[in-house]
Amino acid sequence: REEIIPVAAHHDKTGEFPWDIVKKAWSVGLMNGHVPEHCGGLEIGVFNACLIAEELAYGCTGIMTAIEANGLGQTPVVIAGNKEQQKKYLGRMLEEPLLAAYCVTEPGAGSDVSGIKTKAEKKGDEYIINGQKMWITNGGVANWYFVLARTNLDPKAPASKAFTGFIVERETPGITPGRKEMNMGQRASDTRGITFEDVRVPKENVLMGEGAGFKIAMGAFDKTRPPVACGATGLAQRCLDEATKYATERKTFGVPICQHQAVAFMLADMAIGVETSRLAWMKSAWMADKGIRNSMYASIAKAYASDVANKCASDAVQIFGGNGFNTEYPVEKLMRDAKIYQIYEGTSQI
Repeated sequence: REEIIPVAAHHDKTGEFPWDIVKKAWSVGLMNGHVPEHCGGLEIGVFNACLIAEELAYGCTGIMTAIEANGLGQTPVVIAGNKEQQKKYLGRMLEEPLLAAYCVTEPGAGSDVSGIKTKAEKKGDEYIINGQKMWITNGGVANWYFVLARTNLDPKAPASKAFTGFIVERETPGITPGRKEMNMGQRASDTRGITFEDVRVPKENVLMGEGAGFKIAMGAFDKTRPPVACGATGLAQRCLDEATKYATERKTFGVPICQHQAVAFMLADMAIGVETSRLAWMKSAWMADKGIRNSMYASIAKAYASDVANKCASDAVQIFGGNGFNTEYPVEKLMRDAKIYQIYEGTSQI
């Protein structure tokens, strides 16, 4: 509330990446908490990370996404990297405020991860990666990428064996990030397409082994969907707080509008949605930390909290009336920011 809210509108209008906020978050230990202890990290669980992320999202989900996508990019290395890979790529994140990115989505393959076309061919002790990734968060600011590519070119090969996960240094020749996309919402986040042209990656940068990539990508989602759900919950809580404050100040027919039952019911439904969304992400995060498979519960939390965030944002704009449609008030931004929660990291329909 002190650091993010005052600058959120600026980053929304300009699309400028919030490096100052990222550096402050890094300096006070709000980033990289999941890095293993043997790398010098805190190795905190998904639950505690979500507590932090929900508060960041309350301030601005675009800035929260810029910070949290770093965790998404790192998660495959956390769950599948060997000690040397973790020390090299996660350890450096503790030494200075660097970012990672998760390169899976392509122009023709989003929620259908098995449809990706980027390929990696083994040549001696290296893999040569060619392909196009799209909608990559932190694509233009990351120090390194997790890249999912097809290593078995047989179209009949099962997804569980066809893909391999790689750690790819940003400065590797052949990598070309595209222009920063100006999206409907969450504009502080850096989202780009990335082209890979004959990008050489040493075999030491393969995670787990050839053919294990799909399993790693899906395993990462089990740990990263609860943070998406908590982000949506933070946005919904902000909508409720802004709408409640406005409804106690704005008067019609001689009384604050919160005293009109039609508005009071809207606020009550928002509160119900916020609290149940929070319980959903908490359960899925707790399961992840306990080693209980949470795929279904993480998906429920993500889908449910995303829908709640969009309803709360729409209702907040409605309660603000004409003012809600204006950029001088905060809720129109919240409504624009909310929509992507029903789309990224697997659509609500998937």
